[in-house]
Amino acid sequence: MKKGLFITFEGADGCGKTTQLNLLKDYLEKKGYEVLVTREPGAKGLGEKIREILLGYEGEVSDRCESFMFLADRAQHVDTIIKPAIESGKIVLCDRHTDSTIAYQGYGRGIDLEEIKMLNNLAVGSTVPDLTYVFDVDVETSMQRVGSSKDRMESAGKEFFNKVRLGYIEIADSDPIRVKVINSADTIENVFKKVSKLCDDLIECHNFES
Repeated sequence: MKKGLFITFEGADGCGKTTQLNLLKDYLEKKGYEVLVTREPGAKGLGEKIREILLGYEGEVSDRCESFMFLADRAQHVDTIIKPAIESGKIVLCDRHTDSTIAYQGYGRGIDLEEIKMLNNLAVGSTVPDLTYVFDVDVETSMQRVGSSKDRMESAGKEFFNKVRLGYIEIADSDPIRVKVINSADTIENVFKKVSKLCDDLIECHNFES
């Protein structure tokens, strides 16, 4: 059976990952590839309901509850959307995935990292990204890009996002083959040159054809 590819886009809010994801989608489709764009939390269906709670709920949400809700969303997402798309030969581009939980709930919230990794593995099974981009930008720049209209996660504060940024760097250091850090303070065009080159290399390595 023809298999697709799974590529994830990571980084703090305001890092520019969604812009790069959409550019890569257009780039790949022009080359003849079938592309599925999705996101976490909030993929089509049940995920949209979970996203509403995670980002919009105004009451207290415990750190552990927050983690489990992200993981529940992920399990549903992988089983019903990501895995079937890969098995049908599509290239899946996902805005956030397992590394977000490690960076945000592990490094940011202080949940035990080994527990987070174990739960991530339970949620995704054998479905793991072939390539992960981490778009790195200083916290001040990312917060300026987000602006004054913030959801619950975006309102966590500078200290929290410094921890998240450190988390992403450490994730990349621990898995340099899969995770590639890109300086997203550069121009959109220059960032995309690096994004497209890494994707082309991945496609060539897997002998993947449109």
